[in-house]
Amino acid sequence: MELYLMQHGANLSSDIDPAKPLSPVGIDVSAKAARMLKSLGAVPGLIATSPKLRARQTATVVARELGYPESAIEVLEALSPSAKPETTFESLRRRADVSPALVIGHMPHLAHFINLLACPQGGVNLVLEHGSLTRLDIPHVLPGKGRIVLHLRPAIYTLLR
Repeated sequence: MELYLMQHGANLSSDIDPAKPLSPVGIDVSAKAARMLKSLGAVPGLIATSPKLRARQTATVVARELGYPESAIEVLEALSPSAKPETTFESLRRRADVSPALVIGHMPHLAHFINLLACPQGGVNLVLEHGSLTRLDIPHVLPGKGRIVLHLRPAIYTLLR
């Protein structure tokens, strides 16, 4: 399974809007992340997202850019910020036949999930930013069997035209 993990785009502060929707910068970075996926030839067969508004909006922006049907976006409680990474793992394990897959979520949940997949003892310390993309290849959907093969911070997206 080729799995892409993305932290949702930058959002407005709760002082401005308690729902914390995407900011204009978050929308722009999310669209650029989608174009980066397309340039890598990684058009997902599955887009799954946290139920939080900012993650759902990120998924919608990405889906539009990629021509992925918005109605097919899967909203998973297992991607909530408070969900246990093991729950996320089990939820995705049932979809191991879909590759590539894109999962959109939150910190620190995504970092814990990457550790579960790539290094169950801990020790992976990636800088995950709003809109960053991390690719793991998981030949056997088991904890510790994932391999990080790509990690892109949003600053790299400026190379796209």
